[in-house]
Amino acid sequence: MKKTLVVYGSSTGTCQSIAETIAEKLGAEVIDVANLDDAQVNEAENLILGTSTWGAGEVQDDWYDGLNKLKKLDLNGKTVALFGCGDCESYGDTFCGGMDEIYSALQDKGVKFVGQVSTDDYTFDDSAAVVDGKFVGLALDDINEDDKTPDRIDAWLDDIKGEL
Repeated sequence: MKKTLVVYGSSTGTCQSIAETIAEKLGAEVIDVANLDDAQVNEAENLILGTSTWGAGEVQDDWYDGLNKLKKLDLNGKTVALFGCGDCESYGDTFCGGMDEIYSALQDKGVKFVGQVSTDDYTFDDSAAVVDGKFVGLALDDINEDDKTPDRIDAWLDDIKGEL
């Protein structure tokens, strides 16, 4: 596997824990987006980017500076996979919408997105992170569906490993 960097933004620790699990399973480096520097991004060929969702489907606060940093860098040719944390019961109308903000910010940066996930096994009302019937990345609800999280992570990693 090529050099992979797992970057997360987490306010409560849930997204951090998931990022650490993903990084451990891949043997990748993991870093809080608040501590991200240009050299780390430039050295990585693969970026796995994760955010919790806040407010009306927004990224975790540290991601605003992180996205500004990423948009200034040359990401052409990098492979990007996204994951997001949300609450499908309390925020079913914006479920994992934070992933969409990252996806939209990087769409014109020459990256190859991998890891889209079918919405079939999810219960939610709406999500900006759904494009053509699939989430733009791995959607996780570790509040209401924590029993599904390990299997969802494993299935997603199996799906993207060949691309990394």
